[in-house]
Formats: sequence, structure tokens, C-alpha cells
Amino acid sequence: MTTTPAQSPDPSVESRDDVPFRYTADLAQQIELRWQDEWQERGTFFAANPTGHLTDGDGRHADPSKRTFFVMDMFPYPSGAGLHIGHPLGYIATDVVARFRRMQGDNVLHALGFDAFGLPAEQYAVQTGQHPRVTTEANIAIMQRQLRRLGLAHDPRRSFATIDPEYVRWTQWIFLQIFGAWYDEDAVRPDGGRGKARPIEELEAELADGTRPVPVVDGVREGVAWADLDVVERRRVLDSRRLAYVSETPVNWCPGLGTVLANEEVTSEGRSERGNFPVFQRSLRQWNMRITAYADRLTDDLEHIDWPDKVKSMQRNWIGRSSGAHVTFAVEGGQEVTVFTTRPDTLFGATFMVVAPEHPLLDEVPAAWPDGTRDAWTGGHPTPAAAVAAYRAEAAAKTAVERQADAGRKTGVFTGHLAANPVNGELLPVFTADYVLMGYGTGAIMAVPGGDSRDHAFAQAFDLPIVYTIDGEETDAARTGDGAVINSANDEISLDGLDVATAKERITAWLEAKGVGAGTVTYRLRDWLFSRQRYWGEPFPIVYDENDLPIALPSDALPVALPDVPDYSPRTFDPDDADSSPEPPLGRNEDWVNVTLDLGDGPRTYRRDTNTMPNWAGSCWYYLRYLDPASDDVLVDPVLEKFWLAPGHSGDAADSVGGVDLYVGGVEHAVLHLLYARFWHKVLFDLGHVSGAEPFHKLFNQGYIQAYAYTDERGVHVPAAEVVEDASSPTGFTWNGEPVNREYGKMGKSLKNMVTPDEMYAEYGADTLRVYEMSMGPLDLSRPWETRAVVGSQRFLQRLWRNVVSETDGSLVVTDDAPSDETLRVLHRTIADVTEDMAHMRINTAIAKLIVLNNHLTTLDAAPRAAVEPLVLMTAPIAPHIAEELWARLGHERSLALAPYPVADPAYLVEDTVTCVFQVQGKVRGRAEVSPQASDDDLRALALQDAGVQRALAGRDVRTVIVRAPKLVNVVPA
Repeated sequence: MTTTPAQSPDPSVESRDDVPFRYTADLAQQIELRWQDEWQERGTFFAANPTGHLTDGDGRHADPSKRTFFVMDMFPYPSGAGLHIGHPLGYIATDVVARFRRMQGDNVLHALGFDAFGLPAEQYAVQTGQHPRVTTEANIAIMQRQLRRLGLAHDPRRSFATIDPEYVRWTQWIFLQIFGAWYDEDAVRPDGGRGKARPIEELEAELADGTRPVPVVDGVREGVAWADLDVVERRRVLDSRRLAYVSETPVNWCPGLGTVLANEEVTSEGRSERGNFPVFQRSLRQWNMRITAYADRLTDDLEHIDWPDKVKSMQRNWIGRSSGAHVTFAVEGGQEVTVFTTRPDTLFGATFMVVAPEHPLLDEVPAAWPDGTRDAWTGGHPTPAAAVAAYRAEAAAKTAVERQADAGRKTGVFTGHLAANPVNGELLPVFTADYVLMGYGTGAIMAVPGGDSRDHAFAQAFDLPIVYTIDGEETDAARTGDGAVINSANDEISLDGLDVATAKERITAWLEAKGVGAGTVTYRLRDWLFSRQRYWGEPFPIVYDENDLPIALPSDALPVALPDVPDYSPRTFDPDDADSSPEPPLGRNEDWVNVTLDLGDGPRTYRRDTNTMPNWAGSCWYYLRYLDPASDDVLVDPVLEKFWLAPGHSGDAADSVGGVDLYVGGVEHAVLHLLYARFWHKVLFDLGHVSGAEPFHKLFNQGYIQAYAYTDERGVHVPAAEVVEDASSPTGFTWNGEPVNREYGKMGKSLKNMVTPDEMYAEYGADTLRVYEMSMGPLDLSRPWETRAVVGSQRFLQRLWRNVVSETDGSLVVTDDAPSDETLRVLHRTIADVTEDMAHMRINTAIAKLIVLNNHLTTLDAAPRAAVEPLVLMTAPIAPHIAEELWARLGHERSLALAPYPVADPAYLVEDTVTCVFQVQGKVRGRAEVSPQASDDDLRALALQDAGVQRALAGRDVRTVIVRAPKLVNVVPA
């Protein structure tokens, strides 16, 4: 592209008469706005596809011989408050990396869209009556302006919002793909693994031809042949196997919000993340996604992606895969109870059992307390029925998350049931306690207080026996480590003396042989609750018939748009009204809910689903839309998907899992977004819509920018910008004349300590803000914001400007003279080090080295062009506007955005001399400047001739000389 000629400063801008061309915030603004317009006009950052209508700014397609580099930020939500200076940290980092890789010749794809469905806009609509779309689009416009002002090199043609009708259409289409699929655990995938999603029509065909037996389903007779089922029964069978299915599901019901929440949206205190309302357990008819079918793949494939260990651990823990055994306990006068345990070797140490309050064993309990019942077990109730009923009511008021958080409190009651331990026949009291969840495992546990800290605490609280099965010294605590097995034998098997691993194998085999157990694997992961009782979300592309069974709408009926409603809010209730039920806002438009359609058998009346999808739906697949943002015919063109995402697309191994080359965002999305996106991608992979098994190859979690916040005597945060230092205040700070306390925390609205990018643009310029945020420290660490420190980054850019441009008349001050050898050595060492740092996202240290080179040039009478131009090119990814301006003033007609990044000359990386240290018995006695290629013999001779070494030897003979060429010689006297 041809640049706009460099211009003089606007004469209306204030400047000192003697330095009218000084690089100030005003001049920075002129330069930055002009170059942003230039980039947009010329399509400088258009990312070219290998085929199709998306080319670069010169109309060319991507060069397939070059590497591809797809870099992406986590979807921003367009808040009405706009950005604070903590938000751009990741955006600047990805922009720096993308610009660097572009200058290295890569095909770079970098774009940014908006995750625009969500509760804040809906809540604002409830308060004001303004449609959420109006609010959201206005917020997007604010954020786009702020991000453009930052100089981010996104391809604007690829931007979109999840609320765009074209995007909603494909989100709904993906839902229908999941609804139209089932999971075949025996099917072989293209990558050689076993287990994959298949179209539901293939299951129907196998049921029809007898290849598969008809599964047992509610409402369908067991053992019936497919041919003997009517149409409705067949649909019920197929619906029970779909990856997206409707069921009566225990849910987290939040009356204060009027909606159900996923477990991940509930705090450890059992309250909603948004609004902090109480959350209760209810059983409601909801959409679910069978993410549990992918539990093993979601766990195992973490080994194939380059993610932080912390995030991988969080996902593994959330999935919670555990190997162990199911063990069956016979219950006197009741049904059998099966437990899952990861430690079947400790069965001989089980002294009681615990079942969840919802466990069916508690539907019938003994009429009276059995002999041996202790007062501590009954909760003060006269009968087991009274105790269990009261405890069940208490547990129903808590969520699963809250119950787990309260596990240390150890509440519970004896149920009156006694269960026989299958290894020794001992009768164990069966308790119910709310820390055991019906939705996890079997809803029952065997308690081994000698080997589990939680069971040990429960046993102590309820005066229950403790038996140790692992040798050790603990006498008043659980023995949780490994050791030799003890106290574990009966007439048929002895585990005593074995190690834990061997004992597990032996006892599992014995249980299987006796028919009272079996080795198995269980998971903590539950199916994804996918319904929300909200207005502002994607409607389900589903209708229900007269049998209340779901029917997928045809693709040509998409998108299903949100209707107008008289009220945007779901009906909310008293936050403590646990018996309330959802009433979604979509249900208030009867003409939309009850619709007449011809779905192939003539016009009929159907009922739409009045729930909407969660806001996670749109963010599960947005990376694919960046590749092909205008596609109408397919989700994504297979050619483009393979070019940007396929295994081996960027020099990776051909058998890799593929994915986005660099994905940057906060660790707070470790479980929610990332797990859901991986699940959707794997379904799309199984169904042939994408070519790789993972969406994101490399994940990088940036830190946070923190800032001081202040609270008054009530503990309420006050505006940090209005706080002043006050020596007369006991805290050193006041607000409106009153003392306030200072604290440190994440920048944001809630702490009232926001600094906006607009403030920084006005006071320093966007390039200075970029340099400062990138120089504050390693990207993965949180860092403190100090506005006063920003000036240091501004001075770096001012010195760079002065090395090229005269502050008095705007002329070039560089020289065309050849640089000295010293300057060349500094230059090429900087090129080598900065290239290495940039390749590994060590942007802060790269900036430090650029400053060293820049400072070196300021010591010269005039900076040589041969050193200045590489410095400008290396600065360009970090401070692109000033670099573009200097590049143009240096006489270049095309943008440096695509100019080759400097390459170090190895000849100048070799040092002329190095310092060799001479030691005697490890103590330094002398030094010498030597050639880096000096031989061991030469260095030995130099050391022995050194005066300091001779003095230290004091005439003694030399036993040996240790040479570590070229930097160390150690002489050892005899």
C-alpha cells in the first residue's frame, strides 16, 4: 500500500515554539487517527483466505506455501460501561504477536467479534423497557470505537456479534446437529479412537433391522421389537438416546432471577453468581446436552493441547474421572445399595454408610430405631421416618454446590437401615447426609474413617468406630497415604501385607467372583443443563406436537427469531420461595408460542419452546465463523477450515489435534466456556464438519491489571479518582474530607477504581498505553497499575522520535553513514534477542532491549539509518502508529505492517573478547580478556603466568588446572 505523505503537526494544536515537532499526546493523536484511517482504507490488515471473496488489501489470496497463524482473543461482552485499561491487556498482546508473525511472513488471521447475548442487557431492558438489542448494539459501538483507537490490527470484515440473525441461524443449526445425533461408544473415529457421535437416522436403521436391541425406555415395553412399536414409542426411544434431550432434571432454581442455573453459575455459598440470590434444588423439564458421553475424550485429549497445567487440572477435576469398583451392600429389610469407591482395598475398614437425602432407600425406613442406636444419631427424633423427613426437607433448601461447600460441617441422621459389609458380613448403620449427592456416583458411599479425613470427622462427630486398613502411626486421624495393608482378611481372601495397587486388583477380582461388585470408572461431570428461562438468548429451533415430543425445525426455517414480548423479564419471585416455578418471558407471546406449520404432513398447530439457550451457546463455535463470516451454504467452508485449523496446518505434526494457534483469555473461563466449546467441537468433528479434534491448540492466560481501591468507614467503595493523599488523615487518604482505607484489587466497576483507555489516549496516546501495558511484566502475571509510571513509556517513544525527526523543524536527523562496529554489534544482538523474546511472548523483556538499543543511538551524533530502520521495524508490533509514521518519514512508500522483520547477522553476534576469570582453589586471583576461541592450553598458560595466580601459589607446585573455556580457569595447588 502507498502511504499518505507525512504531514506537519496541526497548527491549532498547542506546542512550544522551539519544539513544535515534539512527540506529545496531541501529536500522537494526530498520527494515530490518521494511520487508523489509512489502514482501514487500504485494507492493510485484511486476512486473506486461500480461496473465496476474502483477499488481502491488494486483492490477493493467501499464499499456501507460507505458515498460517490463527490468533484469537476470548469473546468480549459489550458492557455499557465500555473498557477500562485492564481489558486491553490481552487484546494488545495478541495484536503484538499477530503483527510480529505477519512481519515474519505468516498468513495471519486476527479478528474480534462480540458475545452479545447475556443477562446484563436483559436486566437493563427490564429496568428501562428498551429492547436488549438496542442496548447491546450501542454498547458494541462504544467498544468498537475504543478498540479501534487502540490500533488493533483486526480484519474488520470478519467481525460479528452472536445476536446477528445470520449467526443465530448457525448456532441453532449446530443445536439441531447435536439434537440429531447419538453417541455410539463402539464406533471408530477417523483419528482411530473408539466412540463417536452418529446421525440418529443410523441408530433408527440399526434398530429397524435388528442390529441393535430396543433399549429400555420409560413408556416402552421391555424386550419389544422395533416393528411392534408405534410411531410415538419409536420417537420416545430415539429421543432418549439423542445428544440433546429433554428430561426431568434436578436443577438449580433461582427464584430471585426467575431462571435455572448451571452448576458452574452457582457460587460455593449456594447463591447465583449474578445477583447473589439463593439457589434451590428443583426437578424441572429442561434441555440437556449429553456432554458426559465425551468425558473420556475431554480428559484424554488434554494431553494433546498446549494449555497451562493449571487449566488442564481444573478441567480434569471438573470431569472427575475415577477408577474403582461398584460394591453392592445388602440392606436388612430394604433394597440393595450400590456404592462406588476408588479404594475397594479399604472395604474391611468400612464402619458405616451414607446415602444422599434423595436416595430411594429412604422412601421406606424402619418403623423404630434398631437396637444399638445412639442418641447422637437420631437428631432428637422419635422415629427414623421423622428424622429422615426432617433432614430431607432441610437438604432440599440447598444446592449441590452449597452442600459440597458445607461438607465439613458434618450434619446427618441415622436412617434406621443396617447394611451388610460384603467382605465380613458386619452390619453397618446407614446414615443420610447432604454432602452426598444423588447426581454424583450412585448417591451412596461406604465410609472408611480410618482412611478418609471426611469420614473420620463424621465418625468422630457421631461416635462411630474407626478401623485402620493401612499401616501407619496416626492414631487420631485418617491414614491417607500409601502403605502396607492391614486388618483386611476373611476366610477366602487376605490383603494383609500387600501394597495398595495390588490390594485393589485382588479385592476387585474377589468381589466380581462373588457377584457383589465390579471394577468400573465413574465421573463427576454431569450433563450440561441447556435451558434458560430468559428472553435475551437464542430460541430453540424446536416445536412440540400433541404428544409433547420435540420436533426439529427444517434448516430453511432458521433462524428462529425472538418475538416481541410485553415484558422482557422472567417472572421473579421472593428469593426464598423455593416452591415457585419458572415462567419465561417468551411464554407471554401466545401468537409466537402456538404456531401453525407444515412440517411434511400438512398444516398443524405446534407449541414452541419458551426457554432460550444459555449465553455459552454462541461462544462455543465463534472461532469457526471468523474463517468464513459470510457463509450461507455451510457452517464453514471445508477448504478454509482445513487451511486455518486442520492438524498439521501450521507446521504441527500431521497427527496433531489441530485448532487455533494461539487463544488468549482469562483463567476464569477454564471450566465453563472452554469445556463447552471442546464438547461442541468434538461433536462437529464426529459428524464431519471440522477436521481436527480440538478447537484451541495453544491457550495462554493473561494476568490482570490491579489498582488501588478505597473504602469509607462503612466499607463501601468510593471513586478512586476522587481520593487524595492527606497526611492529616489517620489512613493517609481522604475522600470528600473523610478518611478512607486503601486496598488492592482487580480493576473494575465494583471497586470504583477504573481508569479508562480514553483517559490514557488523551493524556499519552494509544502507543504509549500499548508500550506501558506490555512492559509492566510477564503477560501471565497480574500487575499493578500506576498512572504516574506511564510517562516512562512515553519517554521511550519520544527518544525514538528524536532519533529520527527534528523536534524543531520536523526534518530527518538520521545519517546515511555506515554504523560503527560497536553499533552493529548492539543492533544485531538486539535483533536476535528481541526476535527470541517475541516468539515466546516475552514482550516486556523485548521492550527493555529495544530501549537499550534506542538509548545507544541517542549517544551518537546522529543515528545511522541502517540501525534506525531495524529499530523502527522491531518497535512496530508494539507501537505501530509511531513506527508507521517514522517509516514513512524515512522515505518508504508501503506500510511496514507487511515489511520483513529484521534478521540478525551472525557475524555481529560473535564477541571479540570475553573475560576469563583465573582462580586458585576457587578464589578469584586474576582476569584476562581472551578470544572466545582460545584453546584450553592457551588459557592454562595464561593463568599460570598471571601475577595474581603466582602470588597465590607462593611457590607451591600445581596439582591440576581445570579449564572451562573460555571463561574460567581454576588452578589447584599440590
